[in-house]
Amino acid sequence: MASIEDKVWSVPPFNSKLETGIRALVVLEAFYPRRCDLAEMTWFDHLVVHTGDLDGHDVPESLHPDLPNHTGELLVRRQLVEQSMRIMQQMHLIEVFECETGIEFCAGEEAPSYLGLLQTPYSLALKQRAKWMANYFIDQTATEMRVLIENRVGRWTAEFQITETQIGLLK
Repeated sequence: MASIEDKVWSVPPFNSKLETGIRALVVLEAFYPRRCDLAEMTWFDHLVVHTGDLDGHDVPESLHPDLPNHTGELLVRRQLVEQSMRIMQQMHLIEVFECETGIEFCAGEEAPSYLGLLQTPYSLALKQRAKWMANYFIDQTATEMRVLIENRVGRWTAEFQITETQIGLLK
């Protein structure tokens, strides 16, 4: 029988559901009160750590290295982002809304208190980039963001994300 320590150490810390959920929460808190759908959250999960993929005034340096083909991450991230946000919802940190256009997510009432506890240099840098990103996208519609993602990250990855959301793969 596996011990609790074996179970804890068997979960990879990088890109785990918990880490991705915390990133999603940081992004949603930065965008508050704006609600975001799954496609947007998948894009934002990528962009908050790869801010260098965006153009503009005072773009912060990416938190994660720019590896070859890192834009392909979008293709595999949707399911992880969705699962991670479910965990944050179960912890009452993210609220889920069923709307005419689909399912949208927003930071919950407890989010600021929880995020205030995260004070590591990486967490602070992540929060700073999320705030910068929210300001970058503040006046853009989902359609305008999609065009930007197509142009900066790749048309095929943006289309893949939109198509998956439209056909209702969100369960």
